[in-house]
Amino acid sequence: MSQDAAPELRERIDSLYRSESRKVLATLIRLLGDFDLAEEALQDAFVAAVERWPRDGPPANPRAWLISTGRFKAIDRLRRRSRFDRMLGELAARLDDRPAPDPAEQDDQALEDDRLRLIFTCCHPALSPDAQVAMTLREVCGLTTEEIARAFLSTPPTVAQRIVRAKAKIRAARIPYEVPPPGQLPDRLDTVLQVVYLVFTEGYAPASGGAAVRPELADEAIRLGRLLAELLPEPEALGLLALLLLQDSRRAARTSADGELVLLPDQDRARWDQGRIAEGAALLERAISSGQVGSYTLQATIAATHARAPTAEATDWDRIVGLYDLLARADPSPVVALNRAVAVAMRDGPASGLALVDAILARGQLDAYQPAHATRADLLRRLGRTAEARAAYRRALELTRQEPQRRFIERRLGELAGGPGDDDASRASRR
Repeated sequence: MSQDAAPELRERIDSLYRSESRKVLATLIRLLGDFDLAEEALQDAFVAAVERWPRDGPPANPRAWLISTGRFKAIDRLRRRSRFDRMLGELAARLDDRPAPDPAEQDDQALEDDRLRLIFTCCHPALSPDAQVAMTLREVCGLTTEEIARAFLSTPPTVAQRIVRAKAKIRAARIPYEVPPPGQLPDRLDTVLQVVYLVFTEGYAPASGGAAVRPELADEAIRLGRLLAELLPEPEALGLLALLLLQDSRRAARTSADGELVLLPDQDRARWDQGRIAEGAALLERAISSGQVGSYTLQATIAATHARAPTAEATDWDRIVGLYDLLARADPSPVVALNRAVAVAMRDGPASGLALVDAILARGQLDAYQPAHATRADLLRRLGRTAEARAAYRRALELTRQEPQRRFIERRLGELAGGPGDDDASRASRR
């Protein structure tokens, strides 16, 4: 292959890593039976691709090549280590005796099966709930420990420790790499749904980075949501998928052409994806018709209420407050209380919302949560309490790790420096 083609091929390999690495990893875990060994094999396979493909040309089936190469690299690695540990030599022999994967069998369905096995292995009840979520976000979706820590409102060392302990538990308890039998599926579903929701949140509203949206993560969550709804069409699985689709329908309108945030009241609703809205509404109807309405279905109902409103002003805020009241009983949390406070502010005015936000912060809840301070700042701004609004925006800015959010808050501070600001009825943390 010519030297001129090498940079293009390297970009192709990088793109393949972004799109296929977690799928390849899921199959390698099944073939090798060990998370750490599979992760090493995945990295070895991509290193081999970088070395060989420019010389030999890319294979006809890159995914199957990566799986096969990773498997052989893992066996070689075990053989080298067997000089110090006889049991590793025996494991290498057993793996080598197993038939190598047939490239013809590495179709999309086989990979989906492997990914479902991996999801449910990571969410096994022998693991703590926090470890289940951290493992799935790391191994299935490829989020870094830093990204997971932000989703958990935790620290990277804490998350890393959870993942290490979870892998050790999986090995020690010989947790099977399989989709549980039908009788066990419902008990395992709640954590899986939580994981999918957190992945979507990190894609739809990233906690850090240079972009306001990470489409690959949002798309991944929706794809996983579809798989789960198909595998186990329980009301909350349908409700979660409905929620993701209804939220994602606004994706194109959430940023301007130059990547700046556009808040909900200012979005061009003609750019909302009506196909996503219709699909989400149909799923929501199915979920509600079951008579079992859980937290995801309630959140989807809130999102559907926004989707039906022709403008922000025409939104049925009384209905949304009522739905948040139900959600606060079904799934009480400070974040739900914060979202309810925003809805109350839209219905009853900023003073009413501010009183609720101040009460949440006074209890010591959400003190390090950027949206709480951004919300408080906007409510103060709307009330004309400029000095207090500036202080709250500065606190929010200290906690901001996403560049479009940072620029938005800096613009708000600039506006307040020149006067009380306009009467925008939105808040910096709303999407």
